[in-house]
Amino acid sequence: MTPNPEVIRCEVDAQGIALLTIDYPGKTMNVIDQAFIDSLNRCIDRVAGDAAIRGAIVTSGKDAFVAGADLMAMEANLDNTADDALPVLFEKYGSLSRVYRRLETCGKPVVAAINGTAMGGGFELALACHHRVLADVPSAVVGLPEVQVGLLPGAGGTQRLPRLIGVQAAMPWLMEGKHASPAQALKAGMVHALAAPADLLATARQWLLDAPKSVQPWDEKGFKIPGGTALDPRVAPAFVVGNTMVLANTCQNLPAPLAIQSCLYEGSLLPIDKALRVETKYLMTAARGPVSRGMIRTLFVNKTKAEKGLHRPAGFEPFRCRRLGMIGAGMMGGGIALTAAQRGIDVVLLDRDQAAADKGKAYAEKALAKQVERGRMAADRRDAILARITPATDYELLRDADMVVEAVFEDRAVKAEVTKRLDAVLPETCVLASNTSALPISLLAKASARPARFIGLHFFSPADKMPLVEVIRGRDTSDATLAQALDFVAQLKKTPIVVNDARGFFTSRFIGAFIDDAIGMVAEGVNPALVDNCARFAGMPVGPLAITDELSIELSVHAGQAQQKEFPDQYKPGRSVPVLEALYAQGRLGKKVGKGFYDHDLAGEGWGKRLWPGLAALYPPQASQPSPHDLKQRILYVQALEAAKAMQEGVLLAPADGDIGAILGVGFPAYTGGPFCFIDGIGLPAFVAEADRLADRFGEHLRPCALLREMAARGQTFYGRTARPMAATAA
Repeated sequence: MTPNPEVIRCEVDAQGIALLTIDYPGKTMNVIDQAFIDSLNRCIDRVAGDAAIRGAIVTSGKDAFVAGADLMAMEANLDNTADDALPVLFEKYGSLSRVYRRLETCGKPVVAAINGTAMGGGFELALACHHRVLADVPSAVVGLPEVQVGLLPGAGGTQRLPRLIGVQAAMPWLMEGKHASPAQALKAGMVHALAAPADLLATARQWLLDAPKSVQPWDEKGFKIPGGTALDPRVAPAFVVGNTMVLANTCQNLPAPLAIQSCLYEGSLLPIDKALRVETKYLMTAARGPVSRGMIRTLFVNKTKAEKGLHRPAGFEPFRCRRLGMIGAGMMGGGIALTAAQRGIDVVLLDRDQAAADKGKAYAEKALAKQVERGRMAADRRDAILARITPATDYELLRDADMVVEAVFEDRAVKAEVTKRLDAVLPETCVLASNTSALPISLLAKASARPARFIGLHFFSPADKMPLVEVIRGRDTSDATLAQALDFVAQLKKTPIVVNDARGFFTSRFIGAFIDDAIGMVAEGVNPALVDNCARFAGMPVGPLAITDELSIELSVHAGQAQQKEFPDQYKPGRSVPVLEALYAQGRLGKKVGKGFYDHDLAGEGWGKRLWPGLAALYPPQASQPSPHDLKQRILYVQALEAAKAMQEGVLLAPADGDIGAILGVGFPAYTGGPFCFIDGIGLPAFVAEADRLADRFGEHLRPCALLREMAARGQTFYGRTARPMAATAA
């Protein structure tokens, strides 16, 4: 067996100060795994057992202190521990907590010299030290963000922080997973001192030389938590309000915030050692549940793999865009141009006339002005970014472009005209990408003389804020083009998913299934308020009727008409079409005119929006309404079933693309981990059975596809030990 690497170096100087330097070999960041735990245990043995050592400094040999747990290793181990007995699991999940407890009770004073970012288990390590000195630089943030991936701080974070700063003061840091700047950390009492980076070790050393205590406050006789325990009248109301807020904000879909509340409540009433065991119990429960497993898998593991080139073809030199041609200066084009300019790319922003092109640059000017006004950007940086954007009308300016993205009107003829004009001027090496949400790339590429260099890049609005780009490979798109497009997306610091070509690709058909079915519910006689409220209850950020108003009913009707005209043999009107057309006929075009499914307060009188009363006359609600549970299931299942169809049809290359795209692109609830994590979390047989029940209740569009039945019969999953084999690259 290969021995674990030495993660922490221990060096003792002439004054008896042990310097423990965390420097994980072969990694850019220090992470916590079994090798880290073993190495720290050996260091504690030496510090505690050597009488010549008077104390220890814990610091990092990398730019950051410790990033936290190795979530990739944690995700991989979930299957490995699936059959472990509960006592065995309890010991495994408590291993880091125990080693930190050893550190703070080793009998020698220990100071953390936090030279950079200390998050999660990294900051919990600092909390287990008797004193904390933080480098006074903006990049040196500290925090406990575990709740953001469905977990809770499980190495003492829920117990040491409240004992340090008080239960109420600790709640926001634990429940929201926020990070603190050096000034914020000092003010909150999370660290004891700040120091310039050059003085960090000297400041830590001086504390050790000043005969400090080697006992934590909570281990001293008579210790009381600042502000009182959970039963204190000053603190107890915070739990009542906190639980109410958690339930209101999460609709009981996220177990981690409630588990953190429980750790705070129960732990404050117990001695530290028993409180740490309570914390381990809740950590084990959360970590083994489908929510944290799905969130870790998608929001960390899969996202990281995608950003590192999961589907990038091998054998091609890295590409870096120097000059981008952006065709179309509307909101989408202006957002893409701004994003590129912020990454140091020179952008030629073209439109049909100079006024339209200038308007596109004005989008960037307005966005950056807000950053400057809020103190988040210096004026000279704003000016440098804007100087990289050249609004123009002349295609000749693109003769030296490295990359071109067109974001013109969603019409094949309009895009074909632009493509022909670009073909006449672009260099042979330039990739032409079409920003489209539904038109097949292989069809659009027919207008080009070089379809191998044609690809789809579906950005999401607003493009300067939304993190996802759906990369669509056409039938003739070359490997070199795909590699170049993925490098460009990485340069923009966006997260890519790669899909094969089909009408609607993945994200548009996925969100379309949700909206189409939800509007169809209104036609069935389901109360519109119940539809939107159940969607929110299911975890969708906005109800489907409200989304449709925001996107524009007029646009939805025109898009359907365009699809029918473009693809007469393939087009099948959705269940929502009659409803949308009925509203459109009455001039209810959406929020932009103040009238859609809702009446909207465009005058700013303060009433926001309210459902249009006339909707009940058009589609009278049934006397007997479906249960909220069934509607929530229907909302989640109709989307997951569409994702499975996209996988069956070969549009999706891997479940990771579907899960990332669903959450980052169109707002599928993050607690599910995405549609494929959602299906796995339920179990294929149970998912198929429930889909059949919903289909019997609501219609055949909820019937599971052949792929799901086949996987259920074979005992397969989308992830883990029993995962169905997936394609490795786009075809």
